[in-house]
Formats: sequence, structure tokens, C-alpha cells
Amino acid sequence: MNQQQNSPGPGIPPTAQPCSQLFNIGITLLVLIIESNWASANNRPGLELLERNISNPAEACPQNEQYTVVQPCHPCTDFEIKSKSVQICAKTHYKEGIKCLKSNHVIYQSCTKVAWLEEKRFWVFEFLMGTSSLLSTCVVILRQRILDHRLMRKVQRQLANSV
Repeated sequence: MNQQQNSPGPGIPPTAQPCSQLFNIGITLLVLIIESNWASANNRPGLELLERNISNPAEACPQNEQYTVVQPCHPCTDFEIKSKSVQICAKTHYKEGIKCLKSNHVIYQSCTKVAWLEEKRFWVFEFLMGTSSLLSTCVVILRQRILDHRLMRKVQRQLANSV
């Protein structure tokens, strides 16, 4: 009878649940660390540039001319999107500035996503999911304790009535 009081449920040893929870948390953290180190920003899907969408083709760098990125991919302002004053913002709502090396022209082109913004959204999502899982685990443990306590009171009442 004493063994059943400490047991989290029928057929489950008392230490099985915390160990399995710690194991699951450890595996999850290990996978997240490996994925973040394994996938570099250059070969993540969705970060490649779209075709150049330049408002004035005369300013575009020739195909064989090299260029450097002077402004990394960043979100367009609400004004640029709504007024369509910058045509490249209409398609993806993101733009980046590039500078042609020979002609020294600075032009803007569409890009798909901002890496730091996507990473921030990912970590916010991970935090919310971790918090909700911890909260759910606490609720389940609390509920199990309440049910175990009710069962023990019922058994004690039955034993007291039979004696």
C-alpha cells in the first residue's frame, strides 16, 4: 500500500516521469544546438535573393559587374509599401541596397526575408512553446496529485468503514 501512495500512476515507477521529461528536454536542446550550428545563413532556404526588381533599369549593374551589399535586407516602411513609392517594396515588403563597384551606383533590390528578424521570430515561438509545455506539465502533475489524494481518501474511508 505504501508503494502505491508514492507511485505517479499504475505500473509507472515514481522516478520514470521526471527522468523521461529531463531526457526529452535534453534531446530537444541538443537538436536545437546542432541545427543552429549546422545551418549557416548562406544555405538556409528562403534567404536567397529574388530576381532583381529595380525601378530604373538604366541604374542596374551590368550582369558581369561585381557589387557589394551596402544595406542588408531590411523591412520597407509602411509608407513605402502603401504609397508604392518604392516599387521593389510592393512585392516582398523587404529591400536591400547594393552598390555597383565599377559604376558606383547604389540601387535597391527585393529580397525575401530578413535573417535576424526570422531568427527572432523563431526564438519567440520556441520560448512560447517551451513555456506552454512547462505550464501544461505543471497542470498535469498537479491534477495527478489531486486525483491520487482523492483516491487515498476514498480507500481510507472504505477501510475505516469495513473495520
